Amino acid sequence: MFSTLSSLQPRQFLTQILNFALVLSTAFMLWKGLSVATDSPSPIVVVLSGSMEPAFQRGDLLFLWNRGLDTQIGEVVVYNVKGKDIPIVHRVVRRFGGGEQPLKLLTKGDNNLADDTELYARGQDYLERSQDIIGSVVGYVPFVGYVTILLSEHPWLKTVMLGLMGVMVVLQRE
Repeated sequence: MFSTLSSLQPRQFLTQILNFALVLSTAFMLWKGLSVATDSPSPIVVVLSGSMEPAFQRGDLLFLWNRGLDTQIGEVVVYNVKGKDIPIVHRVVRRFGGGEQPLKLLTKGDNNLADDTELYARGQDYLERSQDIIGSVVGYVPFVGYVTILLSEHPWLKTVMLGLMGVMVVLQRE
């Protein structure tokens, strides 16, 4: 491996580094483009728990859309709770307001016994559509998100994966 590294010309090495940077910047631009198109800060999320079974399983990759603000009962939404980092995927079970009043929603996981009022921020009894909802689920791919779950549960895998990607970029000759 080290003989391969030493045989690379500085120009070849720089080209490989620039190609790697191009791949990363392209991925970032695609993410930002999706965010703008869907009007969602996170247009793709992974289901992290079993609270939505049987509709969605742990590890399912969900695609979100946030352009239609008239959320209906039965719709699956992803929301953020003030003070918590991880978004929650649950179904709308009640609507309040709408029209000139701000639309307020109550959610519940399909596999949960009670609604989500215990999950909301202190003093919050409902979600405000315009402030708390990241988007509505419009599609999904089963189990593809397990890679994300593995990387978050085993941080050392991130280092191994990035190291392997770096070695592949350096060793690639084209």
